[in-house]
Amino acid sequence: MFLSFRYIYTSLTNYHNMHYKGHILDKATQLKLYQQLLKPRLIEEKMLILLRQGKISKWFSGIGQEAISVGVTAALSDDDYILPMHRNLGVFTSRNMPLRRLFAQWQGKKSGYTKGRDRSFHFGAKEHKIVGMISHLGPQLGVADGIALANLLQKKQSVTAVFTGEGGTSEGDFHEALNLAAVWDLPVLFCIENNRYGLSTPAHEQYRCENLADKGVGYGIESHIVDGNNIIEVFDKVTQICREMRKTPRPVLIEFKTFRMRGHEEASGTKYVPQQLLEKWGKKDPLLNYEQYLIGEKILTPHLKETFRTQVTDEIEENLKEALAEDDVVFNEDTELKDVFKECDYQEYKPTGVRNKIRFVDAISQGLRQSMEKHRQLVIMGQDIADYGGVFKITEGFVDAFGKDRVRNTPICESAVVSLAMGLSINGMKAVVEMQFADFVSTGFNPIVNYLAKVHYRWGENADVVIRMPCGGGMGAGPFHSQTNEAWFTKTPGLKVVYPAFPFDAKGMLISAINDPNPVLFFEHKGLYRSSYQEVPVDYYSLPFGKAALLKEGEAITIVSYGLGVHWVLEALEQNPGISADVLDLRSLQPLDTKAIYSSVKKTGKLIILQEDSIFGGMASDISALVMENCFEYLDAPVKRVASLQTPIPFAKSLEENYLPKERFIKELLKLLAY
Repeated sequence: MFLSFRYIYTSLTNYHNMHYKGHILDKATQLKLYQQLLKPRLIEEKMLILLRQGKISKWFSGIGQEAISVGVTAALSDDDYILPMHRNLGVFTSRNMPLRRLFAQWQGKKSGYTKGRDRSFHFGAKEHKIVGMISHLGPQLGVADGIALANLLQKKQSVTAVFTGEGGTSEGDFHEALNLAAVWDLPVLFCIENNRYGLSTPAHEQYRCENLADKGVGYGIESHIVDGNNIIEVFDKVTQICREMRKTPRPVLIEFKTFRMRGHEEASGTKYVPQQLLEKWGKKDPLLNYEQYLIGEKILTPHLKETFRTQVTDEIEENLKEALAEDDVVFNEDTELKDVFKECDYQEYKPTGVRNKIRFVDAISQGLRQSMEKHRQLVIMGQDIADYGGVFKITEGFVDAFGKDRVRNTPICESAVVSLAMGLSINGMKAVVEMQFADFVSTGFNPIVNYLAKVHYRWGENADVVIRMPCGGGMGAGPFHSQTNEAWFTKTPGLKVVYPAFPFDAKGMLISAINDPNPVLFFEHKGLYRSSYQEVPVDYYSLPFGKAALLKEGEAITIVSYGLGVHWVLEALEQNPGISADVLDLRSLQPLDTKAIYSSVKKTGKLIILQEDSIFGGMASDISALVMENCFEYLDAPVKRVASLQTPIPFAKSLEENYLPKERFIKELLKLLAY
């Protein structure tokens, strides 16, 4: 495959007549662009040899498309962020990333950018202003929006460039990100590499518009079509556009017309591609055409050409030798677990001074407001949260206090907003996203569990993002506004999950969540918003995660719950004052206070766990398993789980009351006590 392809490239003499003239670039710039094109090409040719030798596991080739990566990167300033994809090796080399680390990355070595935890181009490097992709493609477009928003808020005249392929333009994230960038005038350069195939699916089976640039026009975005194989045209056009974007911030979309000369990845091959197409586009090779032009203009001599090739080849061989000599990465369980989260230097702010009796909803609002005052780089976003104050009025008055730059209404596009929050974090800011209802997080699920949760483990970047989750049943809101869906996230490494039951905890733990540099899902039960009152300090204070609250002490049984379930437990015990029970309010689910649970169970010998979520696969199941594994010899009875029915949550009052576990709990509690 490699040899036959190389033959197409080296045997052709009738190269495509590209229009390189008419520009004003000096000779030094033209030669630099040539060197930048040459380097990724020679690296790729070497990588394809290593692939056949089994020294790397997979390769996504950008041969024939280098002019896009190189031209765009060369047109940007070094302070501009760029979000590349599989075939953008030229971005990494043009930013002068050390080849030794790149080679180590592709071999899964420890000195690679992901320490062997991810492959190919799934990584980033803050020092080079490069943000790595994930296989799900779409979220990085929203991340670019967030980086660009941070630049605007910080008064930086910067451009953020993000790449996608023609296949990615069919994803919802693409449309959400374009719409959000258009509405907020974000200086994002959306770069579509239209290389005609998504793996084996040709373009005409992916979309019906004549040009992908038309999709930008549909969102009110300035759009252009550029010959992606012409390095001069790419560099000139992007330079001009970026100059204008810095003066007048706005999004711009460029469709780069090109062709994928090799398989989606090497194992997939190109048998599905007509030979005449390969031959046609082989004649448009961006490196060889440009090389021929430079020689014709006497800018590049045969001697200089060989000098450049020798220099790059020597650099490749030297760095590859070092990378190959590095030992394979050694597994260390402590290191693996430690790197899931960015280390959080918890700073305790003690609750002192005046206390007022306020509602749960007021405690959330206070914690959010005081965090906005403390963190000038904090932005909050969500549907209807600005002038309207949110559907629960938690942010009422916030626009007057902090302005619309920091209190931002969003379109209905949860995925793009979560991704945008990730971009804000990358660019030095903090973000709080309000899900109007926790149920709606499903449309933002992908960037939460695949980007925010994994980013620190993968390449050391953290997601300084809090997602507020108004949740829970009991109000007849039906299947789409009543879920308590914490179990969707407690099983995902890299996410912290907090679920307070009282106003005091809600305020202090929300403040801690915003201070924490890691992604936090913050659950707020809607049924508690205006029914739960407590004396809460007026001033700013924090509470730690992973510390359960022992609300009652007893000898006969341990009761564990969280959220509204805690109030059901307390109500049941008030109705049955003779029950001697330890009552543990978990408060945070990840991290989980297993020490407190084990200690209580070893004392009482019995455990019942109450959750509002449906019974299968929830927190109760995991706590039960942990206790059985670690405290079995102390148990005097089987661990009991009590939860909602294994059905969607219904609307009618009689159905909802029987779906929820409140009434079943007391029956099961008495049964377990009598065991």
